[in-house]
Amino acid sequence: MSYEPDTVVLVGAAAASQRLIDPGAGFDTTELMTEALRGALRDCGVAGLGPRIGWIGATRGLSMLPDAARRIGEAVGADPHTVAVDVGIPQQTLINHAFEAIRSGQYDIAVVCGGETKHRDDVARRAGVELPGHDQEGLVPNEEFRPSGEIVARPEIEIGAVVPVQQYAMIENARRAAHGWTLSRHRDEIAARWHGFNQVAQTNPRAAFGEPMLPEEIRDHAAVNRPVAFPYNKWHSSQWSVDQAAALVLCSASTAASLGVPRDRWVFPHVGLESSMSLSLSRRGDLHRWPAMAVLGAAAERHVGRRVTDMEHIELYSCFPSAVAVQQSELAVDLNRVCTVTGGMAFAGGPLNNFVFQATVEMIDRVRAEPGTHGVVTAVSGLLTKPGLTVWSTEPPAAGLLTADLAADAQAATTEVPLDEDPDGEGTVATYTVVYDGTEPSGVRAIVDLTSGSRAVAALDAPEVAADAVNEDLIGAPVTVEGTTLSV
Repeated sequence: MSYEPDTVVLVGAAAASQRLIDPGAGFDTTELMTEALRGALRDCGVAGLGPRIGWIGATRGLSMLPDAARRIGEAVGADPHTVAVDVGIPQQTLINHAFEAIRSGQYDIAVVCGGETKHRDDVARRAGVELPGHDQEGLVPNEEFRPSGEIVARPEIEIGAVVPVQQYAMIENARRAAHGWTLSRHRDEIAARWHGFNQVAQTNPRAAFGEPMLPEEIRDHAAVNRPVAFPYNKWHSSQWSVDQAAALVLCSASTAASLGVPRDRWVFPHVGLESSMSLSLSRRGDLHRWPAMAVLGAAAERHVGRRVTDMEHIELYSCFPSAVAVQQSELAVDLNRVCTVTGGMAFAGGPLNNFVFQATVEMIDRVRAEPGTHGVVTAVSGLLTKPGLTVWSTEPPAAGLLTADLAADAQAATTEVPLDEDPDGEGTVATYTVVYDGTEPSGVRAIVDLTSGSRAVAALDAPEVAADAVNEDLIGAPVTVEGTTLSV
């Protein structure tokens, strides 16, 4: 085995979590991330690495911490260059920046970390307990990244279809139409896929919700599985009320060797790919597809020399079932394969802006346990908007580490259709979802193919129509649209 001295290598990875009952107890977000970093440093197998950290990148999640990386670094004796990325910047972007920080030769050790403590916040809020604020007033990171580009179009915002579950439900229903499935077969297909994820979560000691669920318990709504956006229920959805954090420690191969990091700790990234191209759902020609992920998969396969479907371990970002199914199709992975090592975001837990790091910790464990194998971790930012993909192995990359933003290639592969933002005409339903008032269908949110050749986004708040749309497929039905008002 040979590698260049500046080859990037991961030497430590760890997750931290808590599940509190007492309001106000436990770690806050920064403290939980610090616990994860301490665990990752221990995972390196050599003491005294904290002060050698020169670069820390941290995601900003629900807590919107100004510069969590600064406080985390101070806690382990470091004075790092700090980076903060907002929600809407792919977690893959931060990972790639860490790779480049090491390749630049400016820093001995780089750290990627993220964390959420929404469960702690929820427990305190329900009990009427006010939690203390963060201690980062006035802190400013050395670098920060904020999202740009259109994630949702104006008409989607106007009808309230900005909630992720509604958008992913519309993608899911577009999949059903593309496959020609009945409503019943489609619901069974979703339940079977998610049951496979639940079975993996049952074996994962880090999973927040690893209790067994039968396929029918996932498929059918009930008191503990309320409907959210047809065809999705609560347990189809990412569960973000968790307290979870993760940290990854990276350096060059020469630094790892000089520090005495045991060779069995080393895991090499082979590719770190992303696309920053942004296009709202209603403007996409194929509502059930994501060509940008296919672009990343093809580039990864060319570089690694193996098909993604042949790689031993796969973790596909799993905020909703359609996200997984679309990625499997675009990456040409066997659709019967259960593509998770964690159990997925519904069962392992779905911390808003750091699940990719949680999944990477689990993936590192897998490839270390099976030296020479490859592990794929994907990322999703937005609403199947900006993809990311990393391949890990204990073997160094024969062709070096490939990092790239393939936005231009993704744009070339993606069909865009014009969106009429003030329509008045006829068309047919391209996809839709049903929203609920409690457990009762209350309205329809739809994307419409107009006879003019443009798209429109419209809503109809009519419980009787919504109830029918749960039992009779609305896709292909003739409708009229005026502004954002749908008439069936």
